[in-house]
Order: sequence, then structure tokens, then C-alpha cells
Amino acid sequence: METFHNKQGYKRIFKENKLTLGLFIPIEAYSGSIPSMEKHIQMAQKAEELGFGALWVRDIPLFDPYFGDVGQIYDPWIYLGYLTAHTKKITLGTGSIVFPLRHPIHLAKAATSIDQLSKGRLVLGIASGDRQVEFPAFNINIPSRGEAFRETYYYFKQLLNEDFPMIDSQVGQIHRNAGVLPKPYHSSDIPLIITGSSRQPFDWIAANGDGWMYYPRSIHQQSLSVQAWREATSTFKPFLQSLYIDLTEDPDTEPSPIHLGFRLGRKHLIHFLKSLEKIGVNHVMLNLKYGQRDAEKVMEELANEVLPHFPSFD
Repeated sequence: METFHNKQGYKRIFKENKLTLGLFIPIEAYSGSIPSMEKHIQMAQKAEELGFGALWVRDIPLFDPYFGDVGQIYDPWIYLGYLTAHTKKITLGTGSIVFPLRHPIHLAKAATSIDQLSKGRLVLGIASGDRQVEFPAFNINIPSRGEAFRETYYYFKQLLNEDFPMIDSQVGQIHRNAGVLPKPYHSSDIPLIITGSSRQPFDWIAANGDGWMYYPRSIHQQSLSVQAWREATSTFKPFLQSLYIDLTEDPDTEPSPIHLGFRLGRKHLIHFLKSLEKIGVNHVMLNLKYGQRDAEKVMEELANEVLPHFPSFD
């Protein structure tokens, strides 16, 4: 994609027919909903030093004890700013910012600020949201969130791409000289990776997304998703997925299912990731939440034994 060939965050993790690896923050194993966040910056810096392609943060405004996870706890924009100051080259991604819950001006101001301060390292995963408790709290009608997602998307794109946009939207109007600064770093845009369906038609996602983030599936099921994505897009747009892993000390442990992933040894993990690469998956976001080993040791094993097969593009 020519638009993003100079974007450091994009080009570090995305290349046609290649797969790279990133890590969800917090990089720790924990039970329940709330992580400790101990040594979280040291772990992020170590991930960069070890050669992981990206760090991913989540957007979870409210603690819902019935949902099972609050991600990194901190506000994603403030936390991305903190990560920007403490890292140098690793891609900073969101998985994902819930667009209907925020005004597009706030989104544009925050995203372009992070993109400038990080020198183009931001990859923005976006979604319509899936936590039912959030929408009434924000006074948003749950059935209308698909429309709200589109309206916010169009408004956001205009703010990034035009100096003084004329906007007449259900979420706001700009009818005189006004715009958002800063603009994105090294480009007039920021890569927008759409998550799941985001309550949109598939053709709309293919036309308007700069990539597609999907959920873990079997190799056969995921190959069908990737094939549909490639057929719907005329130029290369990356396909991403998350994967929870509980990496065992025994490298030969056969895979057994856990929530959205597997408990397995590294040999089977490498085989599974190579299968994903073969069908066209371009980036896998590993999540260590359900691990039974120390996350730092797991990260080191991944870096020494797995990452060499799936290097990022410095």
C-alpha cells in the first residue's frame, strides 16, 4: 500500500506473504479480570529488544466483572503516549479503539498526536464494540452502533486528510475554517485496521479498511476468511488475528484448546504459525494471559526459538 510505505509502524509488521508476531499488553499471566501491571514498561522494552514486531493495547473504558478481562487497565491513549516515550522502534497498535464511544475530533487529536510523537509507529485497530454495559453508560443506543461506527469513521478520515474539512454528520458539523492538528507523521493518514464485522457489510470493510483484524479460528476456517479478504481487496491489505497461548516447558507438548487459543509446546506453535503464514495471515498478536509459566521466561523462549522464523522488518 503506497499510502503507508513510509509509516514505520506499518512497514515493520506487514509484508505480503509474510507473518510477524506482536504481544498484547499486559505481558503477564494472570487469573481473573485484573492484571498486576508489574514491570509492564520493562516488559514492553524487553519485547522491543528481543525483536517482537508490535505491542498492542486495548480500549476498555469500564470494568465489567462478568466480561472477564480489563486489558492493560490504563486509558489507551495515555498509555500509548507512555509507551511512545519508553520505546524507540516497535510498532504501537490498538486492538481495538471502540469508535462509537468517542467523538471523532478527540479520536483524531489523540491518534495524530501519538503518530507524531512516535514518528509514525501507530497502527490503529478500530471496532464497533462488544461490551453491552458500555453503550448505555455513554448514552448510545446499542442497535445504532454500526451506523455510529461509520459516521465516526468518515468524520475521522476527513479530519486527518483535509486541512479545513466541511463536515455535516450526525455526530457533528464543521462549516467554517477549522481543522485538527497535528497531522499524521510521514503521510496524510494512519493505517486503520477494522476488527471483525464492526457491524458493517464485508464489502464496506474491504473498501474502507487498511487491513482486517479477525478472531482465532482453525486453519481451515481461517483460510476461508483470508481467501474472502484477498478476493474482496484489489491491493495488498494485511490480515491479522489474535492468539492466546499457554506455552509449556516441554517443546513437544501437543496442542490442547484454551480460550481463543492453545496450550502447547513451541514446536507445535511454530508449526501452527507457519500454517497461518501459508494461508496468508500477516500478523499474530500473542496474548499470555492464560499462561502457567513466568511471562518473561515465555517471552525469552519465544524470542529465541520462535521469532527467528517470523522476523519483523526493521
